Amino acid sequence: MKDFIGPEFDTNVEIVENGVKYLVDVKDGQKTGFFLDQKYNRLAIQRICKDKRVLDCFTHMGTFALNAGIAGAKEVTGLDISEYAVQQATENAIRNGLQDVVKFRAADVFDELPKLEAAGEQYDVVILDPPAFTKAKNTIKNAMKGYREINIRGMKLVKDGGYLATCSCSHYMDYENFTRVIHQAAASAHKRLRQVEFRTQAADHPILWSAEESYYLKFYIFQVVDEK
Repeated sequence: MKDFIGPEFDTNVEIVENGVKYLVDVKDGQKTGFFLDQKYNRLAIQRICKDKRVLDCFTHMGTFALNAGIAGAKEVTGLDISEYAVQQATENAIRNGLQDVVKFRAADVFDELPKLEAAGEQYDVVILDPPAFTKAKNTIKNAMKGYREINIRGMKLVKDGGYLATCSCSHYMDYENFTRVIHQAAASAHKRLRQVEFRTQAADHPILWSAEESYYLKFYIFQVVDEK
């Protein structure tokens, strides 16, 4: 049988989600080339980004950043360590006519957030959509340190009264542990949080009560207020 995923076969497919156009690489992209489980979480971002300055961390193909842009954000910066992901995201911004508003650059988020803080940068909305920091039970403690660190840094970059969207896609980082980490991060950053939304994965990635590992995605939106 002929190999259909060969050099003569175009593995890039254009899709539209939440009004945003993407060119998806179904062969070499991560997962299936696109993370469909975040569809309605990305839509939730649209509701808080109009006329806002937005920072999207671990942007991958620019999905959250582009949802912010199409919703009318005034300025969006997307960060990802992968040059290939940044190239894809930039092409997707052009595809949507958002290249003047939504811009991407390659950076290690753990290194970049302290630099932005030191430079006095502030954002109306900060989005944290990291890859799974743990894929095994014996690495949960280290993963919690990673989640705590980026949430502390992210909260410090949010303007008083602005918004933090933060999530975990690891089923080992369960709801209780993830929520505890966010509490700890808020205390360390001297911030008070008002929960705006809590969401999980889209319904086409169902949570099965007989399969604990099927509940993996936790997604929060908080309003962030400085402690007085």
